[in-house]
Amino acid sequence: MANYETLVVEERDRVAWVTLNRPEAHNAFTALMQEECRNLWRSLRTNDEVRVVVLTGAGEQAFCVGIDRNEPFTALGDSSSLYGTSNNFMYDDPGDWLGPKSNDLWKPVIAAVNGMACGGAFYFLGECDILIAAEHATFFDPHVTYGMPAVYEPMKMLHRMPFGEVIRMSLTGNAERISAQAALRMGLVTEVVPIDDLTDASARLAASIAANPPQAVQGTLRAIWAAQDLGRLGSRTMAASILSTATDKAALLDGAAEFDSGDRPDSRIR
Repeated sequence: MANYETLVVEERDRVAWVTLNRPEAHNAFTALMQEECRNLWRSLRTNDEVRVVVLTGAGEQAFCVGIDRNEPFTALGDSSSLYGTSNNFMYDDPGDWLGPKSNDLWKPVIAAVNGMACGGAFYFLGECDILIAAEHATFFDPHVTYGMPAVYEPMKMLHRMPFGEVIRMSLTGNAERISAQAALRMGLVTEVVPIDDLTDASARLAASIAANPPQAVQGTLRAIWAAQDLGRLGSRTMAASILSTATDKAALLDGAAEFDSGDRPDSRIR
């Protein structure tokens, strides 16, 4: 595994633990973090030792607060910018390569939201598969408060949150924050736990997914995202190819034998 300046990456028991590691800046992302995320997600595509990823932020204050507006960037041939200083995010979507799906990673990614998540944090959260949150976590998008239209972020979140909730969050800016419990009620997150239990809850969930045959898991993931992106009818045009690609005959035989044995797991009720 490569060494990174803005990320901490560890592999344990078929799970990659990825931490956004700029706590002094509330884990705001920079051009370097964008580059490192792109390299990491792409490297995980071919790492067969990793079946599941857990993404979180360093510390207990913030998961990520979006782009670091104090970071100096290299200009792209123009001295003006949206933020009043030259930077290389002037023309392109500043979060283009932050998320796993933008880098064609089709392994499950669990977001463990350890605190405040706002603005550009949704580049990450919008492309994760399952979100769990610490009790004190909050979600909001401050763009309009500071005169900036919220564009890419609500587009990313529209499939994760009810339409009206996305609009309300985007138009109220800094005036409102969504609590972890409200996020649970609307389906943005699937579980809320005390901060001290967040790592254990993430590990339990990751282990339960990683225990399943990887081709079946990744094929299922692709199918669900295809249905989300293309709709019910559009995604059915891809269903047969996903099924044939993701079917592992050896895993099917093992699964049939396990079923016939009569043994059943001790399922957790949540």
